Amino acid sequence: MWTLALRGGARVAVVAAEWSDAFGVVICGRVQLELRDGEPGPILGRDAGFWLRGTGVRALRNPGRRTARVRIVTPRTRTDTPPVRQLPNDGGTT
Repeated sequence: MWTLALRGGARVAVVAAEWSDAFGVVICGRVQLELRDGEPGPILGRDAGFWLRGTGVRALRNPGRRTARVRIVTPRTRTDTPPVRQLPNDGGTT
């Protein structure tokens, strides 16, 4: 289990091979799912959970100004990922 920290306006790509078995829970802030075709998806608030397997989600975005945090749970142990990742803003769509 690890935590993804998304600063306001930040976007992180979802690579299907890396996130195939991931379940996310928004623990702080709001997170918007960016759909396969680039269209904006639903905005999820605190305590919302979501699977990424088979959804076609291509990115997670923070539509707000404050940092959002998503707890990521996978059935396998991830030793290559630190407990908290602060991601740069890649200038994704707004």
